[in-house]
Amino acid sequence: MFSSRSGAAKLSLIVVVGLIALKVVVAIITGSISIFAQSLDSFLDLFAVLVTFFAITVANRPADEEHPFGHGKVEDIAASVQAVLILAAGGLIIYSAVQRIRTGAVVEMAETGIGVMAVSIVASIFLSRHLRKVARATDSSILEANAHNIAADVYSASGVLAGLLVIRFTQLEILDPVIAIVVAVIVLKTGFGVARKSLNVLIDIRLPKPEEDKIKAAIIEQGCHLENFHDLRTRKAGAQRYIELHLTMPKSISVEESHHVCDRLEQSIRARLPNTSVTIHVEPCSTECPQCAVSGSIKNSKG
Repeated sequence: MFSSRSGAAKLSLIVVVGLIALKVVVAIITGSISIFAQSLDSFLDLFAVLVTFFAITVANRPADEEHPFGHGKVEDIAASVQAVLILAAGGLIIYSAVQRIRTGAVVEMAETGIGVMAVSIVASIFLSRHLRKVARATDSSILEANAHNIAADVYSASGVLAGLLVIRFTQLEILDPVIAIVVAVIVLKTGFGVARKSLNVLIDIRLPKPEEDKIKAAIIEQGCHLENFHDLRTRKAGAQRYIELHLTMPKSISVEESHHVCDRLEQSIRARLPNTSVTIHVEPCSTECPQCAVSGSIKNSKG
C-alpha cells in the first residue's frame, strides 16, 4: 500500500501530521524552545509532503506536445523548494533560541517532552528508512529529499531528548536554547545537501561515474559491430535518464544491421539503468581497414 511513490507520500503525511499535533501541544505545555524548534521543523515537513504530492502527480504525467521530454524535473524543482524551506527553518530556530537566551525561561513538565521526543524519534526512524527504500526503488529525488528531511528530525530530536533529560536532573535551563541551536545547525546542513543535489539535476549535471561506466560496458558488449564511440552525453530529470552518443560502425554494415545494433544497445543500457531514454547517432568509419570489419576493437575517443 505504501510501497509506491504516492503511497510513501501518503504515509509521510499521516506520520508528520500526528507528530506535529504532539509537538505543538507539548511545546505549549512545557515552554521548551527546543521542542518548539522540532514542531516548526515538522510543520515544514508537512509542507514538504504536500509539495511532494504535487510534484509526483505532475512528474508522473506522460510526455506531451509541449513537454516532449516529460515532466520529471518537477520533482527536482520541488526538492529545491524543500531545501529553501529547510534553510529557512534553521534560521528561524537560531533566531528563536538566541531570543530565549537573552530573555531566559524555564522548561516545565520535562517528562512530557521526553516522552514525546522518544515517540518522535522512533516514528521518524521508521519513516525515513521506508522513504529511502521507496526512493531508491523508484529513483525519486523528491522522496529522497523527504527521507533526508525526516532523518534530520531523528538527529535533532535525539539532541532535544538528551537535553531534556539533562534539564530534568540538573535544572540547567540554558541547555534548552543551546540544543535548539545545535538542532538548527543539523537542519541547515540537511538543507544545503538537498539544495546541492536538486540544483545539480536542474543544470543537467552528468550521470554519476558508476552509471556512465555501465553505459560504456553495454557499448563494449556490442564487440565486432562497432569501431568506436564518442560524444557520450548524459543527464537526468526526476527519475528519467537521458543518454546521447555517437557510434562509429564499419562501412560494410547495412542500415538495417546498424538499426539492429542500436536496438540491442538500447535494450542493454535500459537493462542496466531503468527509466532511460537513449538517442544514438550512427557514423560510418572514416577509413577502410580490416580491423574495423573483423575485430572491431572499440575505442572511446571522447566518452
